[in-house]
Amino acid sequence: MIELNTLEEMDEFIKNNIIAMFYFSSESCSICGSLLPKIEEMLIKFPEIKISKIKVDTFTKAVGQYSIFTLPGILVYIEGKEIIREARFISVEILEKTIDRYYSLLF
Repeated sequence: MIELNTLEEMDEFIKNNIIAMFYFSSESCSICGSLLPKIEEMLIKFPEIKISKIKVDTFTKAVGQYSIFTLPGILVYIEGKEIIREARFISVEILEKTIDRYYSLLF
């Protein structure tokens, strides 16, 4: 997983990947730290999805640009369009089912 630190890097990440996922988190968010390994484990089933971690503590511009109001937050872009937005109480099972529907159409 790579960490992006500029809006330009985020734009390039979206453009260069068919499916791009952003994981927004904070050092002070205990749920953010415990959810990330579950998300990474789930993504093993979807090798074409590229994920990037965004630390909102140091990259505050991303919060405003992408309208992130609660943490943790997940945004999934497919072919440059935002398709999935989840935040706060994220069910890994529901997220996986949603991703699987789109993933099976593309690959």
